[in-house]
Formats: sequence, C-alpha cells, structure tokens
Amino acid sequence: MSALMNGRARNRVPRIAEAAVERARLTVVPRVGGRRAARVPFVFLVSLLLVGGVAGLLCFNTSMQQASFTATAMEDRAAALDAKQQSLTMELDALRDPQRVAASAKQMGMVPASAPAFVRLSDGKVLGSPTPATVADAMRINPLPTRKPSNLRPPTVVIEVKPGTTGSGGGAATTGEGSTTGTKKAHQPEQGSQR
Repeated sequence: MSALMNGRARNRVPRIAEAAVERARLTVVPRVGGRRAARVPFVFLVSLLLVGGVAGLLCFNTSMQQASFTATAMEDRAAALDAKQQSLTMELDALRDPQRVAASAKQMGMVPASAPAFVRLSDGKVLGSPTPATVADAMRINPLPTRKPSNLRPPTVVIEVKPGTTGSGGGAATTGEGSTTGTKKAHQPEQGSQR
C-alpha cells in the first residue's frame, strides 16, 4: 500500500510543478477601455505644490528676518537702558557722597552737635548735658590747600629792555662800547610777600 502511495505522489509532483510554471509565465494583459491617464491634473498638482512650497519658504524667510530685526532692536534698547541705569546709579552715588551731604548741610547753616544728649524712653530721663551747637563747632570739610616747598618756588626773573634805536640789521640797539642796552635783573621776592 505504501508503494502505491509513493507512486501516486511521484505522479502528482510533476503535475504541480508544470502548473506552477505555467502560472508563472508572463502574459500581456489587454487594456481595459483604452483610456490613458490625463496629464493636465498631474501637471496642475505638481505646479501647485511647487508654487506653494516657494510661497511658504518666502513667508518663512520674511518672518525670520522680521524676528531678527525685532531681536536687534530689543538688544539695542536693552543696551541703552543698561547705560541709563549705570548713569543713574553713578548720579545716585554722587548724591549720597558724605562729602557732598556735609557741604550741603554747611551751606544750610547746619553744624554737628558738640555734646549730644539722649532720652531714655522707659522713664523719659535725659542722659548727658545737652548744649546747643554753634558756628564755632563747625568742622572743616575741605582740607586746606597745600603750600609748595620753598625749593619749588624759584625766584622770579624780570628782564627790562630799554627802548633804543634800531639799526639797519634789525638787531638790538648797541651803545658805544658794543654792549646791548637791555639789562637783566633777578628780583628776589621780598621777605613778606610771596608770588
């Protein structure tokens, strides 16, 4: 029985193979209806996509440029505001300068208290002996100008030129002995005055 089965199986295999080979052969399929796809809608679609892409890129580029201009303007404004803040801070520091405050107080006639007194809040007792401030209690705000040492104050040299006749050479007038009429004097400052 097994031999009979083997014989039938062998007969079937070539038939199945032949059927598969016949199915695998390429054949020409006839056209159905004979219509070709229209080209106009395809060209229209492609050109629409192309124009839309270019317009989209143009809009994107324009918006990026606008954002760049806005960012540059904001950076310039931030730099100007930073400079203004620094100048206002410097002006405030100048107004808070203790030397300036003291000078303003002195111009208003204010003087520091020489002997302050304190009031104890618990019982209202005055601690210390208060005395009113006077102009004599004022402090010097600006230091005295420094004097130059005497070796940095050289004596003043004065040259006196007496009017005379000028010769044809245009030089200094000479006397008979050949000396010039101008005299040179060195004036020492007097003991009481200084220049």
